[in-house]
Amino acid sequence: MAIRVAQWSTGEVGRQALKMVLDTPELELAGVFAHGASKVGTDAGTVARRDETGVLVGPATVDEVLACEPDVVVHCPLPSARTDLGAGHDTDVIAGLLAGGADVITTVGYVWPWAYDDGRVERLEAACAAGASSLHGTGLNPGFQNELFPLVLSRLSARIDRVFIRESTVFDRYPSPTVIIEMMGFGGDPAAGIDPVYREWLDGLFRESVLLVAAGLGESVDAIELDVELTAAPVERRIAAGVVPAGGIDGQRWSWSGRTGDREVIRLETVFRAHGDTQPDWPAPGFVAEIAGRPGVRFEVGHWIDGGLLATAAMAVNAIEAVHDAAPGIRTVLDIPLVTGRGRLAT
Repeated sequence: MAIRVAQWSTGEVGRQALKMVLDTPELELAGVFAHGASKVGTDAGTVARRDETGVLVGPATVDEVLACEPDVVVHCPLPSARTDLGAGHDTDVIAGLLAGGADVITTVGYVWPWAYDDGRVERLEAACAAGASSLHGTGLNPGFQNELFPLVLSRLSARIDRVFIRESTVFDRYPSPTVIIEMMGFGGDPAAGIDPVYREWLDGLFRESVLLVAAGLGESVDAIELDVELTAAPVERRIAAGVVPAGGIDGQRWSWSGRTGDREVIRLETVFRAHGDTQPDWPAPGFVAEIAGRPGVRFEVGHWIDGGLLATAAMAVNAIEAVHDAAPGIRTVLDIPLVTGRGRLAT
């Protein structure tokens, strides 16, 4: 029997996920839901640039979604902490869906909700118990690069001294002012620093990654220290998302150090550049995962993936069967079987 799937949000990631759901014979589209009123009433096939489906986009509310009786909800909005919906909205929605009996796969974090001490784990677990449902957070980063990939590499190790992960990205071709200017703060005043709400959100997001890696290694960390370095543009930068004025923020280097006692055991770095000429002495664009130990293992690559938004959607859609089959509760990559691109081989 096909798994009934509801798609929450039809933005860049949500639209890619919707296409995959429609293209997967084992999945049945139960409903599509969007925040934008302009999309409500549109056929899902039109949104996905596919043939009409007869399924019309509805307003994104918990009651609307549960009314279509989905087995699984693929939840792919912009993080509510970075919208006018407010920081707690995503948890409210996810808990409501779970309590109503739908499994939830989300791309807005929740890869390791135990990173927070605000009661959300207890609330989410209670919702899972009430609805006999499962929650899984996933994506390209976080979800794959910072967590699953280094843990896979660790299988080669007889002794592990330190785990290092770094992503370095240039955003000059990313066309969204909402993400690049408003959310990430490029072009802002370096003296004012990063917007506190964004800083708190991103800090929490990647603390999840550090703690998930530690849990995957059967260890814990005593503390996670955050360091943020900002750089100012020496000249005006024109990028796809808009203009970064001279003197505005054009580089961000975030580092999370997971420590046990006085020893750093996990280090995660994220390097954001607004332009290719930003801070040429910083690490080149690409991805690094390194296990220091015996044997030493290092994976380093420059441009390694075409379509990060599609990859994020694929991480979610390809996990549907595993999450739907999982026992109720919060289920991370440590709890579900290895998810592959099964059935995706072109014929």
